[in-house]
Amino acid sequence: MAKILLAVSSHDVLGDTGNRTGYSVSEAAHPYNVFVSAGHEVDFVAVRGGEPPAVVFDGEENDPEVVGFLADETAQAKLRATRPASQVRSDGYRAIFYVGGHGAMWDFPVSPDLARLAVEIYERGGVVSAVCHGPAALTELRLSDGTRLVEGKRVTSFSNEEEQSLGLVDVMPFLLEDRLKERGARHSKAPNYEAHTESDNRVMTGQNPASAAPLAELVVAELKNAAVDPVG
Repeated sequence: MAKILLAVSSHDVLGDTGNRTGYSVSEAAHPYNVFVSAGHEVDFVAVRGGEPPAVVFDGEENDPEVVGFLADETAQAKLRATRPASQVRSDGYRAIFYVGGHGAMWDFPVSPDLARLAVEIYERGGVVSAVCHGPAALTELRLSDGTRLVEGKRVTSFSNEEEQSLGLVDVMPFLLEDRLKERGARHSKAPNYEAHTESDNRVMTGQNPASAAPLAELVVAELKNAAVDPVG
């Protein structure tokens, strides 16, 4: 059994639209279920802590995984008491999984504490993973030697075309695909909303909500083989 951190956004306003945002429930539910079913322990972390703002997108309210997650007393109790990143130590965690949702675009890149957790886990031989808008956390992430985590690595994320399909290109603080490319990542993508993942030297990413469960399965497979010092 391994301990895994699921990182969720604390940001709740979609730019200047006045609309609500936050973390994507489906992108937390599917990985959570994959990890727990594999025998792993899952904790939650958010930039500010407390109960994070949650979003269920149209069509997902009848997803059995989402329904089950929202009714899971253990998961929901942990979410209501989500710890702020500044108070979380990486000791014992073998992977961090950055959950998507548009909120991540605002608070993930600017949180030094979320970055610290990923760097410490990665430099102990652990896994850094992120889905959909979750890779926003990787855009400013530098290892202790100053190099960018994503530089030269194959990654994916919510694509420019997918953002365009939602009419949110001008609402976002930046386009995630473009920013990752600017940071030296080798970005790939599938057609809109088709599942797509990338894995490169323990950096694992998924393109969109459909990629959340497949990405979590990749993390589980990696943890079976990874030589990680959980304490460091």
